Amino acid sequence: MSKKQRQYRGAEVSCCVKYSLFASNIFFWLLGAAFLAIGLWAWSEKGVLANLQAITDVRGFDPVWIFIVVGAVMFILGFAGCIGALRENTSLLKFFSVFLGLIFFLELATGVLAFVFKDWIKEQLNIFLNNNLKAYRDDIDLQNLIDFAQKYFSCCGAHGPNDWNLNIYFNCTDKNRSRERCGVPFSCCVKDPAEDVLNRQCGYDVRRNKEQDWRDHIYTKGCVAQFEKWLQDNLIIIAGVFVGIALLQIFGICLAQNLVSDVKAIKANW
Repeated sequence: MSKKQRQYRGAEVSCCVKYSLFASNIFFWLLGAAFLAIGLWAWSEKGVLANLQAITDVRGFDPVWIFIVVGAVMFILGFAGCIGALRENTSLLKFFSVFLGLIFFLELATGVLAFVFKDWIKEQLNIFLNNNLKAYRDDIDLQNLIDFAQKYFSCCGAHGPNDWNLNIYFNCTDKNRSRERCGVPFSCCVKDPAEDVLNRQCGYDVRRNKEQDWRDHIYTKGCVAQFEKWLQDNLIIIAGVFVGIALLQIFGICLAQNLVSDVKAIKANW
């Protein structure tokens, strides 16, 4: 056996690395495709795909963007990692590791900047929340997201129930002829254990009463304060999740780079 043949037989791709990378990425590839499909389906249901100008019509945040952006990123990364590992394609593997590394450093930079500019971010968050309260009735997905947040965090408005004066349907001005005038959405209501059927009119006229009487009917704390409290109470779990995600990203990069090195070692012996 020649020296060159012995070198070729000594260099081989690690099956463990190859199929570990393939198995993990095929899951994220399929999950990304599912997220993307859900996002596009939601857009089609709202007529956005038939009228692309509708993307700019909603003044608040469209939750469908979460599914589309996350799904697209997961689909692209999963495809590159899955096919790159299966076909031992160094170009796709390099793209996968560089893209994943870029996301990791963006997450790291975002965390540092969020700590340094926390006051500015809090101000922007308040503006963002107020804009979404204004657009509560403009998009059904946004409406469901706000209702979920208010029920989950037992809160009402960004800083309190009076924030709903920003919405044209709930404000207390004399010009407002809406039946919901001086009210709040049903998701602000304190649930009555005796009620089996959800009362969607429970928030009607509640802010016509004195503020000290609100507590018996609706949540009086704002969602910003309740969310901050939730973060403090679950800080260890949240930190653990972020550390786990970071470790998975680093592990994926290491697998991809290891596989690239193995493939290059084989090609060098050709």
